[in-house]
Amino acid sequence: MALIVTKEFLMLNHFIKRRPLCFCVASAIRRTILISNYDRESVLSRKFEKPVVSSVRYEQHQISSTRDFCASVQPEGLCWEGSSHAIMLKRLKKALKEHQVNEAWESFIDFKRLHGFPEDFVIRKLITELCYSSDPHWLLKACDIVLVILKERSDLLQSDILAKLSLSLARSQMPKPATMILRILLEKENLPPMNVLCLVVLHMVKTEVGTHLASNFLVQICHCFQRSSVNKSIHAKLVKPNTMIFNLVLDACVRFKLSFKGQQIMELMPQTGVVADAHSIIIIAQIHELNGQRDEIQKYKSHIDQVSAPFMQHYRHFYDSLLSLHFKFNDIEAATELVLQMCNYHESLPIQRDRKISQRSYLVPIGSHNLKSGLNMQILPELLLCDSVLKIEGKQELVLYWNGKLALSNRALAKLINGYRRGRDTCKLSEILLKMQKELCSLRGSCLCSDVIDACINLGWLETAHDLLDDMDAAGAPMGLTAFMSLLEAYYRGKMFREAKALLKQMRKAGFLSSIPDEMIVSKCQPILDTSSTCTNVSSATSISDLANALVQEMRDEKDASVVYQFNSSINFFCKAKMMDDALKTYRRMQEMKIQPTEQTFTYLLYGYSSLGMIRTITILWGDIKRDMESGNLVVSRDLYEYLLLNFLRGGYFERVMEVIDFMKEHGMYTDKWLYRSEFVKLHKNLYRNLKASEARTEAQRKRLKCVEKFRKWAGVD
Repeated sequence: MALIVTKEFLMLNHFIKRRPLCFCVASAIRRTILISNYDRESVLSRKFEKPVVSSVRYEQHQISSTRDFCASVQPEGLCWEGSSHAIMLKRLKKALKEHQVNEAWESFIDFKRLHGFPEDFVIRKLITELCYSSDPHWLLKACDIVLVILKERSDLLQSDILAKLSLSLARSQMPKPATMILRILLEKENLPPMNVLCLVVLHMVKTEVGTHLASNFLVQICHCFQRSSVNKSIHAKLVKPNTMIFNLVLDACVRFKLSFKGQQIMELMPQTGVVADAHSIIIIAQIHELNGQRDEIQKYKSHIDQVSAPFMQHYRHFYDSLLSLHFKFNDIEAATELVLQMCNYHESLPIQRDRKISQRSYLVPIGSHNLKSGLNMQILPELLLCDSVLKIEGKQELVLYWNGKLALSNRALAKLINGYRRGRDTCKLSEILLKMQKELCSLRGSCLCSDVIDACINLGWLETAHDLLDDMDAAGAPMGLTAFMSLLEAYYRGKMFREAKALLKQMRKAGFLSSIPDEMIVSKCQPILDTSSTCTNVSSATSISDLANALVQEMRDEKDASVVYQFNSSINFFCKAKMMDDALKTYRRMQEMKIQPTEQTFTYLLYGYSSLGMIRTITILWGDIKRDMESGNLVVSRDLYEYLLLNFLRGGYFERVMEVIDFMKEHGMYTDKWLYRSEFVKLHKNLYRNLKASEARTEAQRKRLKCVEKFRKWAGVD
């Protein structure tokens, strides 16, 4: 049978592939063209006969022109392959099977427009196929499908598909839609298992915006768990966060310097009954370091001091944070005591503990010891999760792990030397240097004392170097000829002849250069190597230079902020104890003494006032914050802005809300609109909903109404 294939047929064939919406029309025309020569005549002769109604029906979107056209042709004569529903569904399934994402998406859109949603397994397969794509375009299309289904057919969505989508979004560094999907799951009470949730969070916290969203979502989970626990709901077990998710978020807070957010997250651990493992303790210490909370870190120290030797390398970070705060508080005595303790740790620590003892937990109070309502953090210092994906890579600044011991870095040594030099207490410095040299508690081993003296000489601290030589001699550990000759050369170079003469006399008394006349020494004054002295660590010029450079850097960075840390510590104590009058007095004293409050100062005050519901006082404090920002004395982080915004929102101060939002916009800070929108809906859902500006009774009400409307529009509140 010869078929007539015309130009029109080829065009229509292409048209069907491109525009499935007109499938019925185009298919009928194509079949009219693809008939035999003798059938063509009969069909044309029946062209104007009364049409027979076709049995083809459309469930949705009836198209009159298409229906009339289809009815004008007898089905028996056209040999239909099936309904448009079946054919379009077949085309969609075929595209999905062949992983043709673009074709599958077009088929789905066309099918949806004519017939609504396909079966749930097709939807699942389509979303899964879009999830496998690394292209953000298709991942966003998957989000679009989810949002449409939520409005029209929420029963089609299953939690495993949404969990898969959130993970794909997080992997592609799209934290905003990933968080949106997670929040949908939480609202549906179908949160994925914690191990899956940890994977999503692991990818989210790689960026700062992702960390903000992951933090807010973790807070949301904790509040949901607390509500479910109060109601004794079965759902509580499913949403209880674990140690791993806390560690991931807290570690990201440290990396991005989100100290206040980290503090808030950390305090949720005891509230939800989550145990802190060895990783948690390190991160908690780093958060306390960022906040300048030395007293809080010291509460953990007695438990960390007792861990077995294999854990000492891990807890290097803990001692690093504690030593850093000792220096920031300018507490050289406490720093010295900690250094000497570290020197003795390898002798006092057990090599291995009994299993029962190693798994013992301890309670560490958070905040004031005297608070009846205080929280207690449960810790397991010797618990390291074997399947942990977290690897703490803190910068090695002060305390290192070297040759199986804790040792001081050049920077820590420079801070110690500079601290004693400021206090003019070289005798105590000599004592600690000798102890460290004996225990090999520095990178310089048995050459520590000579390296310190040489560094002092290189920097021109000749008096300090001479005092150290005298102290070493008095302690029964005299230095070798090299150290004396280096100092003697420096005296002659500086034309300090009286000091040089006294040093030369001291050298002869110690038995050095006794047979060489003074004139020869003066004329040929140069370093003479002391071949009799030996060091277990050969000190090179480069390493000596490193210590000298560290001392120079420490002098440049030297800025005594210890007073600010002490004031902040007092304010934090009063705020935790809800003694706000004393906290305010301390803050006013800072202002009287011309000491510039820091962000931590305002954070502690805001936290204290917020815990007591004193939102009006926060508005007054906001005025102080704005003045300091305008004068350039204060830089406010996103976390503090968000805390202010939430407090103003809860208190109904919408003019202040919009002020904070404008500040965040001005500084290009990300705003979690979902968080603010949900808070508004919870507290002010119907506020001024039916009130018009012309109906406002006072100017203040009119102004507030305007701010509420502005917030509704910004946050997308219906």
